[in-house]
Amino acid sequence: MNPSHPEHDVRADLISYLDFHVEAGVDAALDEQPHDRFGEAEAAPQRELAPPRRAAPDDASPFRRELPSREAPPKEPPRTYGNAASAKPGEAADDARARAAQMQSLEELEALLRGFEGCGLRFTAKNLVFADGNPQARVMFVGEAPGADEDRIGKPFMGRSGQLLDRMMAAIGLDRTGAYITNVVPWRPPGNRNPTPQEIAICRPFIERQIELANPELLVCLGAPATQTLTGTKDGILKARGRFYPYRLSDGREIKALATLHPAYLLRQPVQKRLAWRDFRMLKAALDGGR
Repeated sequence: MNPSHPEHDVRADLISYLDFHVEAGVDAALDEQPHDRFGEAEAAPQRELAPPRRAAPDDASPFRRELPSREAPPKEPPRTYGNAASAKPGEAADDARARAAQMQSLEELEALLRGFEGCGLRFTAKNLVFADGNPQARVMFVGEAPGADEDRIGKPFMGRSGQLLDRMMAAIGLDRTGAYITNVVPWRPPGNRNPTPQEIAICRPFIERQIELANPELLVCLGAPATQTLTGTKDGILKARGRFYPYRLSDGREIKALATLHPAYLLRQPVQKRLAWRDFRMLKAALDGGR
C-alpha cells in the first residue's frame, strides 16, 4: 500500500517492524549518544539500594508530623531459575538425566520439560517445542533446535526448512503421519544462534529418553549437531552424511542412525540437495528392508 494513502496504517507498519527485530533476537536499542553500559550496570544496584526520597516538609506547616525512621530496604538476593543459575557445571545435566530416566511415557517427558528450569533457554523462548508427527512411526527425524517459526507455533520444522523436509519425505512416500520429528534442544536459542555445548549437554538426556520412549526402527540425524550428539562422531556433516551409525539404547539394543544434511543448510546450498536425495534413497531402502 502507498504510505501516502490516507488508509495506510503507519502504526501497524511500525509494530510489524519492531516484531521483525524481536524475532531476529534484537534486545537493545541504540541512539546517537554514547553510553557507558558497563558503568550503568555497576551503578544499577546502588540505585536500587537507595531509600525512596521524600520531599522535605515545611516547618511552618500545621500538618507536619514526626515520621518513624526507616532503614534502607535490604538487598534482594539475585533471582535464580533452578539449576540454570545455581548449579555448578555438569550438575544441571546430571539432574536432567536423573529426571528423564524416571519418565515412563512421552506425555510424562513433555510435562517434565515444561516445568524444567535447568536450561536457561527455557526463559528466553516463547514455547517448548517438543515433537510433531506420529510417535509410533518407524522413523524418527532429529534436528538441532527450533527457529522463530517453531518457537511461535510450538512444533518442530514449521518454517521454510520444515516445508522442505515435508517435500523430502514426500519424495520417498512419507509424511508427518508416518514420521516422528523433534530436535536435540527443545527451546529456541535467542536470535537463532547455535546452542552452546553446555545447553546441548543439559538437553541431551531428554532427547535420548525421547528416542527410547518412541522406540523407532530408524533415526535420521539432520545436520552436524544432531549427528555428533547422537552418534559421537566428530566428522563434519559433509563427511558424515550418507552413512548409518549404530545408536545404542540404554537396554543394550541398537538401532540405525542415518546422517544427512539439514533442510536449512539445503536452503542456503541448493546444489547439495543431490546429496540429500541420495541419503533419502538410502532411508527408503532401509524402510523397505533393503538394508
